[in-house]
Amino acid sequence: MVTKSQKRPHTATQPTEEVEVVPLTRTSDEPPAKQVKWTNKTRVLVLAARGISFRGRHLMDDIFQMMPHAKSDSKMQKKESLFAVNEIAEMKNCSRCLLIEGRRKRDVFLWAATVARGPSVKFEVENIHTMAELKMTGNCLAASRPLLSFSPNFSDEMHWQVVKELLTGIFSVPNHHPKSQPFFDHVYTFSIVDGKVWFRNYQIIEEDGALAEIGPRMVLNPIKIFDGAFCGQTLWENSTYVTPCAKRSLLKRVKAGKYQQKLASKAAYEASRPTESTYKVDETEEVFNTIEKEEEEWADAGKEKKRFSQVKKIKKKKKHSKAKA
Repeated sequence: MVTKSQKRPHTATQPTEEVEVVPLTRTSDEPPAKQVKWTNKTRVLVLAARGISFRGRHLMDDIFQMMPHAKSDSKMQKKESLFAVNEIAEMKNCSRCLLIEGRRKRDVFLWAATVARGPSVKFEVENIHTMAELKMTGNCLAASRPLLSFSPNFSDEMHWQVVKELLTGIFSVPNHHPKSQPFFDHVYTFSIVDGKVWFRNYQIIEEDGALAEIGPRMVLNPIKIFDGAFCGQTLWENSTYVTPCAKRSLLKRVKAGKYQQKLASKAAYEASRPTESTYKVDETEEVFNTIEKEEEEWADAGKEKKRFSQVKKIKKKKKHSKAKA
């Protein structure tokens, strides 16, 4: 019998690792490689409500240009409730939101919230200075990632820690975002002064820490912190907050007090003025009073002559008119 030759057992082949060789030169026509490491897909919805002033509108444009991971939407109607912003953000696939409101065409308010879950913070925006208004020397790439710098005061109290987490989630650009560039060439600084958050944007000029301001500038005065997004239980309230209308009324009262004080001082001056002469009068000066009386008599006589001549002319005109008739 013929026996078949048995096959030799194959040894386990180990896969060889292929090292990708990077070309020395590349043409500009080659499409950039897609980033597959984009895991943090945080998007921020930046929108405004109807009734904001021109300054609030320019501030919204500056904030939108600063964040490459931001999305915009049309202005929200006044009739809509703030809770409707959650639905708009869900349609835009946004997990964070910045809403700018206006009152009386002069006051600007900013809502910063985490969509659906919360929390949310309401700020009054003071001392707004936009990029076009400042014209600073600093400059940075349009879609570069920023460094966030917070003052150590944010770790003192609980409500400042909540504000820090919200601002960090909104202003930090996710790593490997498709619209961002992998560079750090500017810094957002948030510092607490007099119970308010001062925002500044600086360009990193050199590695030794030299900075140049870019803009915009604004001061965020916190009013309330809510448990939910644009609603819910009040977690914290600013007891020292004064509304802009109350500030303006106080200034008007101060100005009214100044005017009343001026009238009172004028009345006191008129009451304290002496009615008689305070210096000695020479009795012989009364001799020259007759000359003044004579001059007054001559002036009265001249006036009477003028009146008499005018009456004569009027009578002559009447006679001529009757004769013609």
